[in-house]
Amino acid sequence: MLSLPPPDDDTFQALLRRTRLAAIVRGPDPDAALRTVLTLAEEGVALVEVSLNTADAFGVIRRAAAEAGPGTVIGAGTVLTEDDVARAREAGAGWIVTPALTEAVAASVRAGLPVLAGALTPTEAVAARRAGADAVKLFPASLGGPAYLKALRDPFPETPFVPVGGVDLAGAEQYLAHGAVAVGVGSPLAGDAVRGGDLTALRARARRFVALCSGGAREEA
Repeated sequence: MLSLPPPDDDTFQALLRRTRLAAIVRGPDPDAALRTVLTLAEEGVALVEVSLNTADAFGVIRRAAAEAGPGTVIGAGTVLTEDDVARAREAGAGWIVTPALTEAVAASVRAGLPVLAGALTPTEAVAARRAGADAVKLFPASLGGPAYLKALRDPFPETPFVPVGGVDLAGAEQYLAHGAVAVGVGSPLAGDAVRGGDLTALRARARRFVALCSGGAREEA
């Protein structure tokens, strides 16, 4: 895999725009979560978020950051507090994801960690960018779907939106066609692997998502 430079604002945004896929791993079994992360890394997924509501999340992040190799940057998700940011950074997380405009956004900026900040409304999207977010996690994207993203991009064409929540393969194609800079994908990609399920099936799903997201999508007018 390609060796990546240490992530900062510019390289994180470049990586988002190049790969257009962020995998989300959360589950009750830390060993299964780690195997899921490492399998995704082996299949070329360059951005993998470990949600903090995963069992032993900081331990999974620490082990994944040490074992995944330079081609994958491990992030921490569902980050709510300044303490969460500090612990995630200490564990080796290279980027932060919040579900909303929490204190973790400003804490991530102060810590020099790229942050994908959760927002749903136009007001929240503007606030996220003003707070220093590198990109806006449109969450839960399933409430409005691709049509809502398209409507948001009319007044905010330069805002890097990353739809998250209920994004399957078909949805990913539509969001990317409507101008999403990337998509965040959880259970439609990770499946039962986070509970000790089939890693062969996980590899097949990962290859489909990587192929779709790296293949380019025509933005609709």
